[in-house]
Amino acid sequence: MEKTTKAFINSFKEYSLITLGLLLYAVGWVVFLIPNGLVGGGVTGISAVIYYITGFPVSYSFFIINGILLLIALRVLGKGFGVKTVYAISIVTVFLRFLPDLIPLEVIEDIAISNGKLLSAIIGGASSGVGIAITFTQGGSSGGTDIVALMINKYRNISPGRLILTIDIFVIASSLLIPTQESVGHRIAIIIYGYMLIAVTGYTVDLVLSGARQSIQIFIFSKEHEKIADKITEIGRGVTVIDATGWFTKQKGKILMVIVRRTESNYVFKIVREIDKNAFLSVGNVMGVYGQGFEEIKK
Repeated sequence: MEKTTKAFINSFKEYSLITLGLLLYAVGWVVFLIPNGLVGGGVTGISAVIYYITGFPVSYSFFIINGILLLIALRVLGKGFGVKTVYAISIVTVFLRFLPDLIPLEVIEDIAISNGKLLSAIIGGASSGVGIAITFTQGGSSGGTDIVALMINKYRNISPGRLILTIDIFVIASSLLIPTQESVGHRIAIIIYGYMLIAVTGYTVDLVLSGARQSIQIFIFSKEHEKIADKITEIGRGVTVIDATGWFTKQKGKILMVIVRRTESNYVFKIVREIDKNAFLSVGNVMGVYGQGFEEIKK
């Protein structure tokens, strides 16, 4: 019963964070990008181009194209990924369909259109990037080129943000297909804004993901090392016990070495503080941690 409850809580947390990330992603498009006639990357960018050319709703194009990509991803990334991605695609479709009706035009005019395409491209790209990154951390995807990036990232140690940036360059160029009476300079400006947009998005994705995955190494010097080690293992992290000798006192002792996510460090500090207030800690950043409980070693 306890395991079932814990699994439910973890699942609820994951899907809640995925929903939040997808909301930020959709807001970036609905509020900042589409009202300004901007073209971004991914399936949403392709859907935006289709919308500008034909008037076909972005939400419908998004759903259809992602459905095709999802069938391919199911074979590569597994059913667990597929469930979350089906959920993500469905939620984004709903957001793209109904958010324009829920957000007053006056609000969009004041915070997006009146501030110009440049600022909207930056804010919209950052909002979309944060949303994509949050979704990635929970094992999901907003669809489109995110799916392609995750499939490649599974086998090659290439950052998802860089993959998305490379793929989306070609999507942005497709904005030249949009029929318009605007000058050549205006069409080129739209492409430039689009490239700026995906650069901001890719950078934001990597920035958020690196923060979420960053790990630290903690050395703990304490006479209560056994109690501390037992408590740390309860949170699901391993502890290495190292024999040591204090050169000044010539006394033998034990040092605990622990590697945890930066977001888990407060739990370790709390444990040490409660058991031994006189403990001595040394904390350092590590470039990468690979193996059980951390990142996979990729080719």
